Amino acid sequence: MKKTSHSGRFAGFMPGVSLDCVVFGYRDRTLHVLLLRYPHTEAWALPGGFLPLEMTMDEAVSKILAERTGVHDIFLEQFHTFSGVDRGWRDSALSRTALENLRPLWTDEEWADLLDWFDQRFVSTAFLALVNAQVVTPQPDELSEVAQWIPVGELPPLVLDHVHMVGRALQHLRRQVNYLPIGRELLEDKFTMSELQALYEALLGKKLDRGNFQRKMMKLKILVRHEKLMTGAQHKAPYLYSIDQEAYDALLEEGIGIF
Repeated sequence: MKKTSHSGRFAGFMPGVSLDCVVFGYRDRTLHVLLLRYPHTEAWALPGGFLPLEMTMDEAVSKILAERTGVHDIFLEQFHTFSGVDRGWRDSALSRTALENLRPLWTDEEWADLLDWFDQRFVSTAFLALVNAQVVTPQPDELSEVAQWIPVGELPPLVLDHVHMVGRALQHLRRQVNYLPIGRELLEDKFTMSELQALYEALLGKKLDRGNFQRKMMKLKILVRHEKLMTGAQHKAPYLYSIDQEAYDALLEEGIGIF
């Protein structure tokens, strides 16, 4: 039977409980996800860690993300708990390889403690964030070789069930897009309708009809249209829009079907 309590390096953490972060970033009109690559392998993972005994999950996940990637001060929303009976770091070749390549970082005693810790089943609560990848630059920690934004359509091999986590996070995000306005933090202060449409197409993973999209956006009454600048080719210049903060916040509270 697996141990339910631990001493040594992991004594301050809840046994069998982990936290993972699915951080989506938007840049180059494409949705990306923040991933870490383990040293000397092709194994990638979502930023994650364990729950300290003295912290809430909300407190711990922000600390974990900052320590693992250098990304801080972003809103993380809990979206799902993954509790498969076969969840474990030593249950797949990719995950075992990722662990084995961390061996030089540990003393013999710490390594034995680590193997004992990772031999248990983990239930992981996952958190979701959506940020502007143009201005958020992640940095790897000592357990990682690379911290990088990867397009969601080009995911490399991920440890554990992290590819499933990304998929569930996308489902959750797309449900939100259908009834709440999204985009304020991902766009410039002023943007064109085509830039807004490109954002929604990246989030939803599909093309949208231009005319229908514009009518739906204007119907929400959260956009302020600005007059075109006198450029000498005024008829070709697109209108610029900004978001009415008060109307946007009210719609977030109310919620409404968009797509």
